[in-house]
Amino acid sequence: MRSSASPPVLKAALWDMDGTIVDTEPYWIEAEYALVAAHGGEWSHEQALQLVGQSLVFSAGILQEAGVKMSRRDIIDTLTAQVISSVRETVPWRPGARELLEQMHAAGIRCALVTMSEGPLAREIVASLPRPYFEYLVTGDTVSRGKPDPEAYLKAIELLQLNDPELIADDCVALEDSEPGVAAAVASGAVTVAIPHIMALAEDPRHAMWDTLEGRSVADLEQLVERRRKFPLAPFPVEAAEPGSNSVD
Repeated sequence: MRSSASPPVLKAALWDMDGTIVDTEPYWIEAEYALVAAHGGEWSHEQALQLVGQSLVFSAGILQEAGVKMSRRDIIDTLTAQVISSVRETVPWRPGARELLEQMHAAGIRCALVTMSEGPLAREIVASLPRPYFEYLVTGDTVSRGKPDPEAYLKAIELLQLNDPELIADDCVALEDSEPGVAAAVASGAVTVAIPHIMALAEDPRHAMWDTLEGRSVADLEQLVERRRKFPLAPFPVEAAEPGSNSVD
């Protein structure tokens, strides 16, 4: 049992949303197909995959190149409205995400949402959760540079520091599913866990790689943080811990 005087191993979790907490990528892709078709253009699954994890401003520019004759702002609003409509029908939760959020809540681990979706969709998803797990929402419309730039993650860490000035990136775990998201999280300095979903991710010693959040625990995340503290230059293994493990390599 940890002494009450001991600092927590894990202070905060920084959560991506689309593809990590909810499987909304198919909703985005469906909305993209419909929008491009409405403007007489053509869209492919390969093109859609290029937008996974990217900022909406970047994605809107690609859709303009595909023939959508609208401003980037109008494209973003149109896509977001369609995805929100789909979410209101069914929230497609990713395996293990809600369970891990509940564990974090019980353990007193602070959480921030770090997503390139904008506020209206993020608030819709958060409102569907049984508890107010997230202390802060950092959304695509609150930053000037989207993922893979680390600005959104750095902003989340700065917000968490308002109530804990001693918190640093090494005290935080970031959970991501996409290449741009993982790159942003790693660049922020947070201990990063990649959970590939729509697209495969390359193995990289700078982050851990898990197949799923299902069966994962706070203890698994604490192991990663403690490993970073003890061996800051050591590469992360692809599977850093068996679910439920408390051991430290």
